Formats: sequence, structure tokens, C-alpha cells
Amino acid sequence: MVNAANFRVSAAEAALFGRVAVIMGGNSAERAVSLNSGTAVLNAFGRAGVDAFGIDLYGEQQDLCPVTQLQAQPIDRAFLILHGRGGEDGVIQGVLEMLGIPYTGSGVEASALGMDKLRSKQLFVGAGLPTAPFAVLSSAQMLDEAERRLGYPVMVKPAHEGSSIGMSKVRDRAEFLAALAEAEHYDRSVIAEQWLTGAEFTVAVLDGEPLPVIRLETPHEFYDYDAKYQANDTLYLFEHGLDDNQSAALQALACEAFAVIGCRGWGRIDVMQNADGQFQLLEVNTAPGMTDHSLVPMAAQRAGISFEELVVRILRGAA
Repeated sequence: MVNAANFRVSAAEAALFGRVAVIMGGNSAERAVSLNSGTAVLNAFGRAGVDAFGIDLYGEQQDLCPVTQLQAQPIDRAFLILHGRGGEDGVIQGVLEMLGIPYTGSGVEASALGMDKLRSKQLFVGAGLPTAPFAVLSSAQMLDEAERRLGYPVMVKPAHEGSSIGMSKVRDRAEFLAALAEAEHYDRSVIAEQWLTGAEFTVAVLDGEPLPVIRLETPHEFYDYDAKYQANDTLYLFEHGLDDNQSAALQALACEAFAVIGCRGWGRIDVMQNADGQFQLLEVNTAPGMTDHSLVPMAAQRAGISFEELVVRILRGAA
């Protein structure tokens, strides 16, 4: 275990940071996860000696618009831990830039691209990076095309949701139609992705460097919302079954995907192997979870970085 009690910022660095707003909550489908992440980050800042306070967008003062909430008190830096649309997609990043407030994580463009599974996959393809075959489900005719090109099973995903919200495994046409209706409940943009049968991995990136690889195992059909945040039977394995060369190749792929999207500071890249053992990029997360079930803190701890040091290192990169 990493000894967190020894990590505190100096008085000079605390003064340099000034008043730090931990911005959490929001009004997306991932609001509850964001509040948990934000509370964990805020508590860690307190232990590290950082002058931080929380802002629950759309929560604590529902009669105020988010911009008014952000202008209600002085903010020197913002630690963004909003998940989902409105917080992870470039919207709040643009507001903070207009207000002249430095913030953590990726900028407007990279945040928007990272949140958009369709555009990020198109960028991966354009950059020659491996990603599972996919189809855009923009009409009934596209279902026929998706069936022809991808076969069954497939994964149906809303293009702009995180935490596996609205995702479904599909085995036949009836399930395809039901999954499309479920995904469209969350998003007008929906994709189908060829089902991958290999192992699932995640790689966190901090300050341009990859953290240790984690292999994910769940008895669920896939790593869904329950497996991510509620289940106690999900396994997070650092003994991941990859040899040193494979692990290094996976970390290099994650860093390349991070760079292709244009990310900065920190993030997490999700990857699966196909039936031939080849790595296939799933998505880039520009504001990953920071709860007790979250992957970035686990990987950081494995690398000898306490939660307190992790949030401070992220904060140092605010721009």
C-alpha cells in the first residue's frame, strides 16, 4: 500500500494553486458517479493540504445556471471530475476558457472527440490504429448493412455516453431492434461494433506516461455499469497474462491513441483483444472515474502513487 499520510504539498505550492474548485455532479446520466468521484477528490485535496472546495453543478443551487455557479466565488484552478455530456464533452471546458479559469484534463476539442465514440473510432482508423469494425446505425437500412458486415453478436452503443450506459449485446435481429431503441433513448447517434471475444484491458495515462496495465474480468456478459460501480465480483488484475513485449506494445498503443485524440494531462484508454489476440481500441476516457471502484487510482497505486499525489499531479497540469 502507498503511504498517503506522508504526501502533502508545500505551502508555496498550495499558494500557487490558490482556491481550487472541484467541479462535479452535472446533469448527465453519470451524475451519481461524478458526485462520488468528486467527493473522493475533494477529500484527497484536504489531506494533501490543498485549499479546495466543491461545486455541484445543477445540484446545490438548482435555481442558478452553471455559469452563474462558477462565477459565484473566486476560482484559481478547476479540477474537472464531471462525467458524461455537458462535462466531459468540451462544453464546460469551453465555459472555463471563456472565464479564464485553468482546468484539468483535455481541452475542448479533445474532450469532444473523446466523448464521441464514432468520431474517435474514425480518427483511429484514419491514423492506422486498430479498432473493432463498426457501423453507424442511422436508418433501418443500416441495420441490414451492419448485419452483413459485422455478423452476430455485436455491441450496440450510444455514441456519446460513458459508463456503459445504454449499451447492449445483440445476437439476432429482434435484439438488434430492441438495443437500438434502448440506445436511442440516450443518444441520436448510435453505433454497432463487432463483438470482441478476447480479454479486456485498460491503460491509464498520466503526464504523457502510461501506468501499469489492468486486465478486467467480470462474470457479466460485458463490463457494464453494474460491473464497473456496484458489483463485488469484478476482478482487476495486474497479473494480466501478457508478456513484457505485449504489455509494452499495449501501453504504447494507449499513448498513441491518447495523442491522436489530442488529449492532455491524464486519461484512460480501454482496449480489448480480438479472437486472434490483436489489440483493438475501444475508447479514450478524458475524465475517468475516481471512485473506490475506479481504475486510474488502482493503476497509480500499483505504480507507487498515492491517491493524494495522483490528484495533485493532475492539478499541476491544469491549463
